[in-house]
Amino acid sequence: MAVENNVEDATITQSASTHPIAVNWLTDNSDLLVQYSVNIVSALIILFIGSFVVKSVSKGLINLLEGKRVDTAVVQFIGSLVRYSLLVMVIIAALSRLGVEMASMIAVIASASLAIGLALKGSLSNFAAGVLIVIFRPFKSKDFIEVAGVSGTVQTIEIFHTVLNTGDNKMIAVPNRLVMSKPIVNVSRHKTRRINFEIGVSYQSDLNKTKQVLARVLESDTRILSLPAPTIGVLALTDSSIKIAVRPWVKSEEYWKVYYDTLQAIKEELDKEGIQIPYPQMSVHLNKTSV
Repeated sequence: MAVENNVEDATITQSASTHPIAVNWLTDNSDLLVQYSVNIVSALIILFIGSFVVKSVSKGLINLLEGKRVDTAVVQFIGSLVRYSLLVMVIIAALSRLGVEMASMIAVIASASLAIGLALKGSLSNFAAGVLIVIFRPFKSKDFIEVAGVSGTVQTIEIFHTVLNTGDNKMIAVPNRLVMSKPIVNVSRHKTRRINFEIGVSYQSDLNKTKQVLARVLESDTRILSLPAPTIGVLALTDSSIKIAVRPWVKSEEYWKVYYDTLQAIKEELDKEGIQIPYPQMSVHLNKTSV
């Protein structure tokens, strides 16, 4: 037994003598290691709690704005902006808990911002354009717009792009800088819209009778507004027909329903009255010549 104890003591003594530097470093810096561990745990706690608080604040702000009946597109933009700003503040707080000095951090952020700004110039212009969209409000949520060669119903205005939903249910994300740099056609801004028909009739048609038939079609549809009054008049004399302009006014939400129904009704009424709608024709005359 005494021999075994002597062997164990010799082993421990040998191990301690083999790594004296490591043992001494751990002993001398135990307080520092504890402090670093506490700082790391504190930073993780700040990140965890901070992200929860940011989510709650952002959601609360969105609910508040929606309660004030602020436009949905604007609400989403402000909510995203506040959320990302608060997340940056949480990350800075966590880094400062790890011992990173604020002055150095600000200098690094400034330098990084300059480099990122040059690299992501398009993204920054999208952000600036998004701010302008929110300020000047050329459209709002649920408006049907045409912009940058696409058209659709506005769903949300994000920080970098505007989300549209097309008539065939496709999502289109248009960069905000394109939205602000291109002409915007807002179909839903006004409560009423004018439908522009161009009806071609043959040169043999009685124009007064034709205009009476067209007026009767418009008067029979209660969805067509009496004020402003519809306009019916000769628009152009083309190669194969006389173009008659028919311009009724309708409520914006009923535009396409009235468009389709009225066009069909015009065709049916003209057929009943024997008024021909011609199509382009080419007459070829052959002259016989003697050789």
